[in-house]
Amino acid sequence: MVWNILGILAAVYTALLAGVFLFQSRLVYFPDIGREFVATPRDAGLDYEEVRLNTADGESLHAWFVPAEHDRGTVLLFHGNAGNIAHRIEYLLMLHRLGYSSFIFDYRGYGKSSGKPSEPGTYRDAEAAWRYLTVTRNIEPRRIALLGESLGGAVAAWLASRQRPGALVLASVFTSVPDLGAEVYPFLPVRLLSRYDYNTRAYLKDVHAPLLIAHSREDEVIPYRHGRALFEAAREPKTFLEMRGGHNDSFLFSRESWARELADFLDRYVGNPAL
Repeated sequence: MVWNILGILAAVYTALLAGVFLFQSRLVYFPDIGREFVATPRDAGLDYEEVRLNTADGESLHAWFVPAEHDRGTVLLFHGNAGNIAHRIEYLLMLHRLGYSSFIFDYRGYGKSSGKPSEPGTYRDAEAAWRYLTVTRNIEPRRIALLGESLGGAVAAWLASRQRPGALVLASVFTSVPDLGAEVYPFLPVRLLSRYDYNTRAYLKDVHAPLLIAHSREDEVIPYRHGRALFEAAREPKTFLEMRGGHNDSFLFSRESWARELADFLDRYVGNPAL
């Protein structure tokens, strides 16, 4: 009897492991959450350009470029693993008020972009966005800041480790997918099963750009210790901003301090005409 029960439990656990291994992309990417376009920058009073990016492997990405009236630099935005660019208009509005142009795109499989998301794919998407700014628009790399939130922070850090942007900003970012997965699912051998890496901590070792990390102690999705671990792994110059609130609302709770710290950081390293 006992052996039968143990056999059933072993079979169920094995099936669970197989399911996690085969379908883990559904645990990493959520392109269907909030797929609808709820607004455009114009609804917030911002002029913008609709852009189509062609990736090296043939995907077509949907993007917006929002110019600033008195351009101090450009911020390339990498959003998180759910929703689309239409849900990040608050970022575009804040950056516009700070005097910075912004460029935001949807990864493959998100919003109006073609394809299906994958880790190599998101890196190719990042390269396409960087190529658009530096080649098509001829913006100097030192006048570009990369800003990534959550999953997008790992993609931004990857790009910063291979290019030379003027600055890098990481908002509520994990050290790596296996690290986070092992904490969320302690009953699973996540490090053996994971087909995703997104090793932000490793990427930071090759990033030479000034870094700003923002993280909340109350973040219930990506624990605060991830932000601190990233800060410890990074090179100087680096700045840490402690936020308030949960993963999805900390930047609302800390709106004033976040905008002030971000403005000071961008002005120092991207918008400074003496650089």
